[in-house]
Amino acid sequence: MRRSPKETEESARVVHRRALLLGGAMTAMFAVLGARMRYLSVEQADQFRLLAEENRISIRLIPPARGLIQDRNGKTIAGNEQNYRVVITREDAGDVDMVLAKLAHVIPLTADDLDRTIKEINRTSPFAPITVADRLTWEDLSKVALNAPSLPGVSPEVGLSRVYPRDTDFAHVVGYVGPVSEKDLEGIENPDPLLTIPKFQIGKIGAERWLEDHLRGKAGTKRIEVNAVGRVMRELERQEGVPGADIRLTIDADVQNFAQARLGEESAAAVVMDVRNGDLIAIASAPSFDPNLFVRGISHTDYNLLTENDHRPLANKAVQGVYPPGSTFKMITALAALKEGLITVDTTVRCPGHLEVGGRRFHCWKRAGHGGVNLERALAESCDVYFYDIAQRVGIDKIAEMGKAFGLGVRHDVPMSAIAEGIMPNKLWKQERQKQEWRIGDTINASIGQGYVLTSPLQLAVMTARIATGRAVTPRLVRMIDGKEVDSPEFAPLGIDGDAMRSIRSGMYAVMNAPRGTALSSRIADDALVWAGKTGTSQVRNITTAERARGVISNDQLPWERRDHALFVGYAPYENPRYAVAVVVEHGGGGSAAAAPLARDIILRALSDGLPPLTAYPASQRNRIESMLEKLPLRDAEGRPPAPSRA
Repeated sequence: MRRSPKETEESARVVHRRALLLGGAMTAMFAVLGARMRYLSVEQADQFRLLAEENRISIRLIPPARGLIQDRNGKTIAGNEQNYRVVITREDAGDVDMVLAKLAHVIPLTADDLDRTIKEINRTSPFAPITVADRLTWEDLSKVALNAPSLPGVSPEVGLSRVYPRDTDFAHVVGYVGPVSEKDLEGIENPDPLLTIPKFQIGKIGAERWLEDHLRGKAGTKRIEVNAVGRVMRELERQEGVPGADIRLTIDADVQNFAQARLGEESAAAVVMDVRNGDLIAIASAPSFDPNLFVRGISHTDYNLLTENDHRPLANKAVQGVYPPGSTFKMITALAALKEGLITVDTTVRCPGHLEVGGRRFHCWKRAGHGGVNLERALAESCDVYFYDIAQRVGIDKIAEMGKAFGLGVRHDVPMSAIAEGIMPNKLWKQERQKQEWRIGDTINASIGQGYVLTSPLQLAVMTARIATGRAVTPRLVRMIDGKEVDSPEFAPLGIDGDAMRSIRSGMYAVMNAPRGTALSSRIADDALVWAGKTGTSQVRNITTAERARGVISNDQLPWERRDHALFVGYAPYENPRYAVAVVVEHGGGGSAAAAPLARDIILRALSDGLPPLTAYPASQRNRIESMLEKLPLRDAEGRPPAPSRA
């Protein structure tokens, strides 16, 4: 059908209108696209250029804060301090040698630092950050941050490092941390990813090592954006880790400090134990060392000073050292004979100064002898012949059995390094170890804590706590983990006749308080704190018949390393025991002169809120004691060390 002119004109008008609308829309669209293109290509050019330079996402571990170690009252003995460090990641650095050379112009790095870093880089995953330098100043860290564009793969970081604010006081108890080594990883099938971080610190000795799983915590993660030249562009996401659990020990920091100060530079050890629950109140070993030196990297000079010292400051003598217990062992010999019904408290033995057995003469320490002695007097005056005699009646196997019941020859389970088992010998032990038959002379030597018998100060403290209570008290070092109290078990009775135990305690009381007691000079004058104890002296050399004939050389005339060890064990108060103490002074001479005075001061400090009260000492000793206490290098109430004396 043919259209009319009017219809044709109307149709053309509609098409023209639609064309204008479509053209306008297209023009507007192109204008928007053009503006967007200009925005992206001009105004956002730098941002998209970076994103185009092969940017990638990297996931890195965040070490958690290590748990604190505190004393029984919440005082920090192992904490964390802020640490500025610089790390490098091989995958992001490219030419590592060149980057390290540039970094050495920014912060001070020695040739040893560079060599160590290269070695760690070569044996570590290319994606793992390697610590180049730590404990930097804020100024050095700022320099690295400012030069970041020219240091690909290098990142300044702020982390935490271990610090021991009471340094030498707890070195042997807490130990120290150090970088993970290949030896640390041996035997671990699926090591914690944290352990693969170079220079990540874990416990090496002491409580730091044995409580590592509690203290370490769980790693966090962070996602970072890194460009093609290895520069960290930004942190995209962070998930914090779980801090390690805080550990509260049973040790009292103030008593520990006093014990360390009182031992001074002697080669000695002291253990204080709460007989009611087994809490270890102090574990002191002298001389000590500063564990902070190991955390920061000890120098060869400092390390050699420690290893070449004949007093062995690195050894924990309180739990690792083993010594002949000397006369402190006599209670065990007596208890074995009492239990077997071979003696009573009134059994008397005549001591002429020696005992002949098999053609060999075994001497008492008192050359003229003690005459007729019963159990109480034998303990009070430490008559050797009495114990020689009763040991032959009971035999070594029963003595060894009693020793083990009182914690000797037993490795006690406390979280410290190198806990000694000691030796509580019997016939089978000698046959297995030395392929020899046990001899009667061996029994006689063992009866007074000589011969093959070896014990640690910790074991002697346990023995004393068990004598004081009649129960199988066991030592405890950890009081709380992450705020939760660690249960203290009920201690079972030892099954020793009550009269027998009372006779032993009575003898130990006489040691301290009887007119001829070997430790009378170390008695406690306060009736509420009066105590019981036993001295011990153990020989480290053979005294020949010829020397005895012309007179035994006194300890002060011998070289230090040939002098007798001095020992003492005791508990207080006598009527209501609270603490047991054991002290060993290597090559200290006599137990009554060297070890007993130390033990008295230390146990009085444990029983007091502050320094031992002068009223607890005999009046004739108070001026001397007061002067001695004033000179002790004790920490202040905040745990700060004493100010250097002005010479």
